[in-house]
Amino acid sequence: MPKITFIGAGSTVFAKNVLGDCLVTESLQGFEIALFDINPERLSDSESMLNHIKNTFGSTSVIKAYSDRKEALRGAKYVVNAIQVGGYDPCTITDFEVPKKYGLRQTIADTVGIGGIFRNLRTIPVMLDFARDMQEVCPDALFLNYTNPMAVLTNVMNTYGGINTVGLCHSVQVCVRDLFKNLGMDDTGVKSKIAGINHMAWLLEVSKDGVDLYPEIKRRAREKQQEKHHDMVRYEMMLNFGYYITESSEHNAEYHPYFIKRNYPELVDRFNIPLDEYPRRCIEQIGNWKKLKEELVNNPTLNHKRTHEYASYIFEAIESNVPFRIGGNVMNTGLITNLPREACVEVTCLVDRNGITPTFVGDLPPQCAALNRTNINTQLLTIEAAITGKREHIYHAAMLDPHTSAELSMDDIKAMCDDLIEAHGDWLPAYK
Repeated sequence: MPKITFIGAGSTVFAKNVLGDCLVTESLQGFEIALFDINPERLSDSESMLNHIKNTFGSTSVIKAYSDRKEALRGAKYVVNAIQVGGYDPCTITDFEVPKKYGLRQTIADTVGIGGIFRNLRTIPVMLDFARDMQEVCPDALFLNYTNPMAVLTNVMNTYGGINTVGLCHSVQVCVRDLFKNLGMDDTGVKSKIAGINHMAWLLEVSKDGVDLYPEIKRRAREKQQEKHHDMVRYEMMLNFGYYITESSEHNAEYHPYFIKRNYPELVDRFNIPLDEYPRRCIEQIGNWKKLKEELVNNPTLNHKRTHEYASYIFEAIESNVPFRIGGNVMNTGLITNLPREACVEVTCLVDRNGITPTFVGDLPPQCAALNRTNINTQLLTIEAAITGKREHIYHAAMLDPHTSAELSMDDIKAMCDDLIEAHGDWLPAYK
């Protein structure tokens, strides 16, 4: 019986989307769905929820929860990762509150920036533990990484873990749809091309019937910028750099040095930037869990409709050899020629029985590549810090981050990093 293992299965809503999709897909019947999480109560909740879907649909797959991670992984053909090391309390709180003492504000803090750096530093050792287990019990498995920081963790699993890994993010799937919806345009029949890095991939081409739609997109965007809306940062970036970015404005506000500035506090209001947005979402999700649990876990007639998540479509394409196209995060083996080869990039990939085959992009527009490189610099130095255990590389990563370096002196950056290391305590390994 082929096996799909889900690490971080206590993420019950996400497990419903990814594994529920598998349970209701005809070509993915007869699998073992192996669940693992360090929280036994949430693991049990997800097991119950998935068995409800299995029974409602009549799936022939088997749901099995494991208390031993290595046994959950043993013999797996596919592994899905959705962990969050340290959770909201204490680690996300620390990532926001310590920088705030230095006057450094964030919105999401899960990709780059000081919050992204420290999320990486506490997650990379855990991911490399997964890799060691997988090398022993399922070395040929395909690893689907959904955990942020996407680019760094996917890079580490491929480069240092020796595991065939693709990183999957939602932003590519909804980029064109949401842009057109917000501008009152019809996306039927639209062709597009997207490439870059995770959370900062670029809508390079967008056309219909051979007509370039960017002039009309930009015209409408300029008009829309006259009033407040939720996507002002991305429109501003597009109007100044020429291309629309895949990930949301709240994310991109902290990837660049132009928007969250102590000396220009009016920019936060002007561009409608939600500071401390991720903690707000965490609190809301925690508050909603009791109601959600009643709907998902305590509902024996629970149904499920296949979502737009890539995982089940990837499995289906490999199992059936019917090709499927995704936007995937993969190593830059010459795919984007003006970004570093050691970087992880987000490009179109073809999936079939041969696995995941990335497509060649060539050069990005020079200004887009330049913006990507500013974030890649921090990503690569964060990896260097995690692999070498040298504290100086944590400083380097933070000093190279565009937002952090625009706001703080080098002395303050180093002091903030030291404070974060101390505050995180045992959630981090020791740094020399």
